[in-house]
Amino acid sequence: MRRVTRRQFLGFAAGVAALSTAGCVQTAAPGPIPGRQPGAAPLQAVKIGAVYPLSGLAASGGLDDKYGLELAAEIINGKYDLNLPLAREEGLPNLGGAKVTLIVADHQGKPEVAQAEVERLITQEKVIAVVGAYQSQLTATASQVAERFGVPFVNPESAAPSLTERGFKWFFRVGPHEATAAKNMFELLRALGRAGKAQVKTIGIVYENTLFGTDAYKADKQYAQEYGYELVIEVPYPASTTDVSSEVQRIKAANPDVIFMAPYLPDAVLFLRTFKRLDYAPQMILGHDGGFADPDYVKTAGRDGDYIITRNAWSIALAEKKPVAKVVNDLFRARYGRDMSDVSARSFTALLVLADAINRAGSTDPEAIRKALLATDVPGEQLITHWQGVKFDPNTHQNIYASWVLDQVLDGRYYTVWPFDLATREIVWPMPKWGQRQ
Repeated sequence: MRRVTRRQFLGFAAGVAALSTAGCVQTAAPGPIPGRQPGAAPLQAVKIGAVYPLSGLAASGGLDDKYGLELAAEIINGKYDLNLPLAREEGLPNLGGAKVTLIVADHQGKPEVAQAEVERLITQEKVIAVVGAYQSQLTATASQVAERFGVPFVNPESAAPSLTERGFKWFFRVGPHEATAAKNMFELLRALGRAGKAQVKTIGIVYENTLFGTDAYKADKQYAQEYGYELVIEVPYPASTTDVSSEVQRIKAANPDVIFMAPYLPDAVLFLRTFKRLDYAPQMILGHDGGFADPDYVKTAGRDGDYIITRNAWSIALAEKKPVAKVVNDLFRARYGRDMSDVSARSFTALLVLADAINRAGSTDPEAIRKALLATDVPGEQLITHWQGVKFDPNTHQNIYASWVLDQVLDGRYYTVWPFDLATREIVWPMPKWGQRQ
């Protein structure tokens, strides 16, 4: 076994098939696995489905999820000197070295397509588990199909708290959710107030009106009441909107000290540009990830995107302090030409967790995999995130160790500013007024 080099990884990755016009990508299936009993049927590749928005408004996030899955599959199927689940052996050892084959479908951001694609993956492609689906609303729809068919559905990144409150048997979430994020953001406000660095009394909540945004809004409103902040304006809007002038005028008139926002990428950038055009800047914008942590956010928003604070499950600045995370990010950058994002880091982690459960099950039987997922206990040192580990609550199937950091965008880069003991840069508060920015 050798340590991973850029040349090694690029050569190994060259065998991945290109995305087809049908919206699916499938790695080549390996031949029969050595060591099988004479006369036994050859063990085929372990087929895992993934459903994401590879086109449409959320395509940048969906593609980044796909990239994280692809890199995880390469590490599982190869042999890497990394302290990660299944990295040091080729394939799944308890299944005779079987390799993971990803079959990725494009749900286009449409619920009816997500339903159809998950059903196709299960009934025609014969996948044994499904990963997806980026937007919380689409994840809710897609996972209902997996639940009906009795197939494990592992979600890396959708953060609506209600997803793990449905009593589903087959749904598991690896990442943290919005209620935790809301609490963390109010903890930041309180800490800044105690330190005399910020005086915040009023807040506004701006959110897209699908499941992601509405769940974030409910959590923000709950914690505003618990922490004693006055909610002076609530602004729901359709995520497909193309003009938010009236919304921003209402926000400007209410003039909250801080705005909590739950947008996807197009609307996040649209609001920022409208804030600038109408010359409005609160003390701070606190974001529920989504558009603010989208892999294309910095490129799309440019310098107008600086200073916002967003919750993240991955921080490149923190990753540089964790050797295994730095190596994985280097592999990702060598392959895709950019650093991992919060999105790709969570999809990468989710596939490793799912594959580890399949390997421990020693079977492709869905019920055996479900039981293995319930028994999952991956320690934090075997993750690229800052989490304590991965262990699912036996009732909700939420990872009890998943947590957020709060990052601030400064000079086009994400820096962790909270928790303070993990901070990689001191917080800039308040946001400069638009006319004071360079």
